[in-house]
Amino acid sequence: MTILQTILNYNDTFVKEKKYEEYQTTKFPNKKLVILSCMDTRLTELLPRAMNLKNGDAKIIKNAGAVISHPFGSIMRSIIVALYELQAQEVCIVGHHGCGMAGLKSSSILSKAEDRGVSMEKVETVSFAGVNINDWLNGFSKVEESVMHGVQMVKKHPLLPPNTPVHGLVICPETGKLDIVVNGYESTIHV
Repeated sequence: MTILQTILNYNDTFVKEKKYEEYQTTKFPNKKLVILSCMDTRLTELLPRAMNLKNGDAKIIKNAGAVISHPFGSIMRSIIVALYELQAQEVCIVGHHGCGMAGLKSSSILSKAEDRGVSMEKVETVSFAGVNINDWLNGFSKVEESVMHGVQMVKKHPLLPPNTPVHGLVICPETGKLDIVVNGYESTIHV
């Protein structure tokens, strides 16, 4: 049985037994918060519990490393939409220790892509299109610096509502302990 079929079989039971009822909420975050977090599997349930969030409390955006790589990319657009259309009032960037993006080099990904059948000619085509593939695929050196960079990207965005608190945190994926990098109420960096 495929992964998709397993999911669909479970979903059929989930809906028939009305298990969805305990998760029903509105599209507006109860705690008026939008969070950017890493897609790391260890954080799926740990992060909300460590932050005392239940379903419906926050808009949670996930990507590799909790990185905002472009001021007008999809991550920043999602943050802006949450602030203007979905009643969020604060932003929180949450990185984590032991992140797979820490120290990641584009050469590792490109080598694995080639091993899995991606032609390096396609990589050259991307480069000719103006994308610096090495910058795009490289990770970061320190999670705290990456979180500070994300906070700055949000704070400096021309569409950010004035006086919006933008916090930066780092979570331990083993214990859930949160450390402050930037307190958005004080705009103070704690490293």
